[in-house]
Amino acid sequence: MSPALPHVDDPEDAAFYRLYGPWQAWTPVQAAEKLADWDATWWIAGGWAIEAFSGVPRQHEDIDVAIWRKDVPSLRTYLGPAYHCWAAGSGQLRPLTDDEPTLPEWSDQMWVREHAWAPWLADVVASRDAAGDWVFRRDPSFTAPLPDVTWVADDGIRYLNPEMALAWKARLARPKDDADLAAVLLRLAPAARDWLRDTVRRLHPEHHWLSRLP
Repeated sequence: MSPALPHVDDPEDAAFYRLYGPWQAWTPVQAAEKLADWDATWWIAGGWAIEAFSGVPRQHEDIDVAIWRKDVPSLRTYLGPAYHCWAAGSGQLRPLTDDEPTLPEWSDQMWVREHAWAPWLADVVASRDAAGDWVFRRDPSFTAPLPDVTWVADDGIRYLNPEMALAWKARLARPKDDADLAAVLLRLAPAARDWLRDTVRRLHPEHHWLSRLP
């Protein structure tokens, strides 16, 4: 008999789990504990970055731990052999091995789990850089020093700025992304709100968020 699938309310997430397997993701604090002795830069993006900024609790299906793409082999070495790391993207999964320790061009993510029977623990986002500056994957013409697009919480964990996280989410336009906008909008500084509005307008000129970003 096949093991029971975890209950997931969102049909999109349920289909994802059925195809790729379940997640039991680290929290940011757990990620910080696991990466405490890794001598490289990392930060948290996605929904956890939204919650950390807004203070509004939300459900999390996974965790986006962002690192520089060039540091992927280093992180894989640091995590091994306790964890297995896989290149993910474009509907594909491929294990990273000693013979092939770097991400292929079709992948900008490294998924981490203990073994094939264990749930996924972290989605490591491999961020590209331009001369050391962070590159926005939705619009590679936008680059900035990492301190300009991230902030550090009281517990020492670095997070992606909320306007950057929302600009990434805008293309998806799911109900949970609308909720994230609502949680953050009134807390955004005017300059951050202006940047988000201008970016959404440029990338998605018919987006329904524009009516909420005066």
